[in-house]
Amino acid sequence: MVAEHTQEALTPAKYIAHHLGFNVQNVGDAGGFWRINIDTLFTSIFLGFLVIGLIWWVARKAQAGVPSKTQAFVEIIFEFVDEQAKSMFHGDRHAFIAPAALTVFLWVLAMNMMSFLPVDYVANVVELIAGHEAHWRPVPTSDINTTFALALSVWILMIFFSIKVKGFGGLIHEIFYSPFGGPKFFKPKSVLGFIGLIVSPLLLLANFMFNMIEYISKPLSHSLRLFGNLYAGEVIFLLLGMLAGSSILGMVGAALLGAAWSVFHLLVVPLQAFIFMMMTVVYLSMAHESH
Repeated sequence: MVAEHTQEALTPAKYIAHHLGFNVQNVGDAGGFWRINIDTLFTSIFLGFLVIGLIWWVARKAQAGVPSKTQAFVEIIFEFVDEQAKSMFHGDRHAFIAPAALTVFLWVLAMNMMSFLPVDYVANVVELIAGHEAHWRPVPTSDINTTFALALSVWILMIFFSIKVKGFGGLIHEIFYSPFGGPKFFKPKSVLGFIGLIVSPLLLLANFMFNMIEYISKPLSHSLRLFGNLYAGEVIFLLLGMLAGSSILGMVGAALLGAAWSVFHLLVVPLQAFIFMMMTVVYLSMAHESH
């Protein structure tokens, strides 16, 4: 008797689509806009608490004398981030900027480091816990929702500090009067001065357009850079895995290419966390300055 249901062949495209998919929970109607990527949400929250717990554990055992290796390593990270904040921000960085930079750096670094875990092994662990076939995407920063949410949070903080430092009127004035200045209301004494009086209000529109482009591009560039690098790394690891399963020659090639890419990825993971942290410090520092 021929089986009614035959197992569908797993093509390379389906293999990649499977591993790049999310466990999605719809909010409201099934076809609604609001959806929650369960993998991203729980992994990022877990890593956030894990980083907090590790820092608390090290701080609890910190001693003023000769520090342990773990304490010395954590102090190096603290001093490194503090020096970066000091070079960019000239106010009281310890009030908010330096702690925010440290939080962003450690959290993004922890989420990036999840790309070191083999995706198939992560799925096996999830299946063991769930008791049925399951899939779990372990890298939150390869999800555009995560990186854009982080970038948007920094953007909102930038607007908040701009209003706090300059006032709402100061922010509006900066949007319409920077970088080209605004109209000069004076009594024209010549035809050229009369033309300047008519044309100068157009500077308000030009300033507004330039500033809106800047304000919109900041969260986009901030989020897409991190997402693109981690997503590309995830895809390359999947391609190398498929190459390894193609043949003996493919397995050898995948081992060589995988070793080279792993070394490069070891640099990409902390570098992208550092870049995201530095852009956060730069944006928040710019919010405290006036043109």
